[in-house]
Amino acid sequence: MPLSLSRRAFAFGLPTAGLMAGAQTLPARAVSSQPASAVTPLAQIKVGRFTVTALSDGYADMSYGYFPGRTSEQVEAAAKAQFTARPSGVRFLFNQYLIEDGSSRILIDAGPAGTLGQTGQLPQALAARGLKPEQVDAVIVTHMHQDHLGGLVAGGRRVFPKAEVYVDRRDIAHWTDPSKQAAAPDYLQPSFRLSADLVRLYPKLQATQGDHQIARGVSLVDLAGHTPGHIGVRIEDRGQSLIMVSDMLFPVVHPAMGTDVNFLMEADRPAAQAMRARFFPRAAEEGVLIAATHMPFPGLGRIVSDQGHLAWHAADWAYQD
Repeated sequence: MPLSLSRRAFAFGLPTAGLMAGAQTLPARAVSSQPASAVTPLAQIKVGRFTVTALSDGYADMSYGYFPGRTSEQVEAAAKAQFTARPSGVRFLFNQYLIEDGSSRILIDAGPAGTLGQTGQLPQALAARGLKPEQVDAVIVTHMHQDHLGGLVAGGRRVFPKAEVYVDRRDIAHWTDPSKQAAAPDYLQPSFRLSADLVRLYPKLQATQGDHQIARGVSLVDLAGHTPGHIGVRIEDRGQSLIMVSDMLFPVVHPAMGTDVNFLMEADRPAAQAMRARFFPRAAEEGVLIAATHMPFPGLGRIVSDQGHLAWHAADWAYQD
């Protein structure tokens, strides 16, 4: 099937189909001791009729040893080459994205809400946009790791009381399975506990499967591998497009170090590698505008090919006409 900058291009050949209490952190150096910034960052772009605002819940630093497929020395060397090396590891941002079209507001992910690193800033970011959580109509959870759903259930309450919540049913099945929780390492236990809170607090949870349109111009994209139901979000209108790929990309290692570099928390490493191996070159070929949770704020950019080597190129987003 020929590719073009259309809805089909952003499926990348994939099959289509119509708390805080008790929370733990990742081991060792996943938590940064540096103070959070007092400035609330916001960045906006237009995608057709949509205004997409990048928000941030904060950050955490991940040990150089958290990237299976490369040694900690190799990852640290790559960080030094990019002038981003820190004693505490690779800095992960926690970016969320608010989609508005004048009639509805859809939030993509809700951050870890203080359960990891220097986080918990999403409410302030929404307030800087002039919004309260009850004004959000829908929340898409790209997958059920604590750093993507914690803000929905912070303090053991329903933080977004009027929002429809969308999660892939494969993730719901995985993260609410007692046998999988019993076998999981300690660093995944917060995700299981927060997932149970999500199901309890949002009983009308919208369980989707793979590719799925939830509103005109807003579709879910199957990116399974990182978790069983890992999804992206495609935004399209008037010939313009953006795809939010969640944890398909990690800073320092992707795309330059290769598709075979994973992250500690990946559920199915071969599947995640295979997804990246399909996605990265096609994204470079198409010039796709990408949003990614953990890339430097605002997490907007493109994968580009330079003499056969893939690299991340931050998007020119500021002061768009």
